Amino acid sequence: MNENILYLSYDGLTDPLGQSQVLPYIIGLSKNFSYHFTIISAEKKENFNAKKQLIENQIKDLPITWMPIFYHKKPPVFSSIWDLWVMYQKALNLHKRQVFHLVHCRSYLTALIGERFTDKFQVPFLFDMRGFWADERLDGNIWNIKNPFYKKIYQFFKKKEKDFLQKAAYTISLTHNAKNEILSWKGFEKTPISVIPCCVDTDLFCQNEKINSSKEQALTISYLGSIGTWYLLREMLVFYKTLLQNYPKAHFLFITGENPQFILQEAEKLELPLSQIKICKAERHEVPTLIAQSDISVFFIKDSYSKKGSSATKMAEILAMGVPIITNDIGDNEFLFEKYNYGYLLQDLSPESMQKAVAHIPKLLQKSADSLRAIAKDYFDLEKGVNEYQRVYTEILQQSTH
Repeated sequence: MNENILYLSYDGLTDPLGQSQVLPYIIGLSKNFSYHFTIISAEKKENFNAKKQLIENQIKDLPITWMPIFYHKKPPVFSSIWDLWVMYQKALNLHKRQVFHLVHCRSYLTALIGERFTDKFQVPFLFDMRGFWADERLDGNIWNIKNPFYKKIYQFFKKKEKDFLQKAAYTISLTHNAKNEILSWKGFEKTPISVIPCCVDTDLFCQNEKINSSKEQALTISYLGSIGTWYLLREMLVFYKTLLQNYPKAHFLFITGENPQFILQEAEKLELPLSQIKICKAERHEVPTLIAQSDISVFFIKDSYSKKGSSATKMAEILAMGVPIITNDIGDNEFLFEKYNYGYLLQDLSPESMQKAVAHIPKLLQKSADSLRAIAKDYFDLEKGVNEYQRVYTEILQQSTH
């Protein structure tokens, strides 16, 4: 019998994150195992109009039903409550017609619906937490708890976090760091948690794209992804300025959808050579070719409590392309760098640390692309992530039938 899985995501399938960290897992599970998925995702209209056909083409011959709703940004908080209400009503109506055996909840907002399904219908839910969401809102200055309104919301979700961990049939964490943090809490020592990092499709991010740089070419460092709440543009540009002391012809390639002026203005403040900075916007299928143009990839993340649970999608994609990484110590990075040694890990973002990282570059350039790709396949491979989700699904479904 095919089990019916309801998959709830407040990230849209037409968002970059949906295309890299939602749909590939669902496609893998539906192709290889006997699940029928119904996905309810909150889509941003602009992305939906541009990418709807792309998503539909990927799922058209698979046991996947996509039931999108539209995401609303304003007014803050109340728009999210409305979206969740619409999502819940849609889920209820669908459940009356086909009965779901498991609700897979991506992050905290959709877990509110999963919890209701468990309480109301005894349908188990999987809490795919993705990190400490309420603390991310705090650490990212999205919620200011000096404002009593946001303080109440933060307190509500911190209470709900414990409810989700207790009521969920299983929890998925992106990092061992976050898992160990939860297991250290009193009363949560036996919480069933599995670690699945942000994985990469190694067929799409394929080393065949790798362009071997010759000694005649200038060193190229790259940054992949969005910039803003967590990714520290100024610090990355300061690192580039430090790098230029040793490699004056080095280029900095940004693969991002950000407004180029935003990046160039910051670079200008630091008196960087703008002619050596390139900014490219890319569709998902174009990203591997662009990563392949770089010798080293760099990203610095704002350090905070919530980042214990952070796994950067870009890390897996860059390694799959055989490119070494320079980054700072967040999430599981210390554990991963000790285990695999695939680049250089800064303990802080001081000038001294940056200079040490630059001094280490000759060693990084000697790393073979094959060895770096092998790390991606060993730890971040999509197939491994899919198999672990399947193991967790099987455990939950077997428990719920007894």
